[in-house]
Amino acid sequence: MPIEPDQPPVRRSDATRAAILEAARSRFAAEGFRRATIRAIAADADIDPSMVMRYFGSKDGLFAAAVDIDLELPDLGAAEPKALGELLVRRFLAIWEEQPNREVLLTLLRSSIADDAVTERVRTIFAQQVLPAVLRFGDPADAPRRGGLVVTQLLGLALCRYVLRLPPVVVMTPTQLIADMAPTLQRYLMSTPAD
Repeated sequence: MPIEPDQPPVRRSDATRAAILEAARSRFAAEGFRRATIRAIAADADIDPSMVMRYFGSKDGLFAAAVDIDLELPDLGAAEPKALGELLVRRFLAIWEEQPNREVLLTLLRSSIADDAVTERVRTIFAQQVLPAVLRFGDPADAPRRGGLVVTQLLGLALCRYVLRLPPVVVMTPTQLIADMAPTLQRYLMSTPAD
């Protein structure tokens, strides 16, 4: 009889931390940063509120951990230049359809409107993850403008499809959204500033 290799045991602390993060993502997505409470998150995770503080130190620390996201944008430098807009829309839609990404992004989008700390987190994601992708093309000095325009389209789509749930946008298939939005993103990625 073959001997099964020992599987490393899941540490209780890892399971507790994961349960807290899952509860926090759900609660922050539903209520936003301000309305969500440590007590409610702890109740959702079926633990004492002091455990949340032990693992994350504060509500701000918990929020930062709960909304830590890597957009995993495609390497645009290795892509066919004519397909850049399509690649970005396709990846953006994929991110929104994955859990826990969807809850994280919903939380960021909803909370950024009312909370300066969350707004700063969104700006950081833009600066660290979107802007470097845009810098690969066109005039580097113009990258912030072009990157900002790309984000207006993607966040507008997210707001209408996943938050406001506007019926005409919700019923569109990913293929339709890619076909309609990719040319606009392509133009922003490759454009030069107007004179």
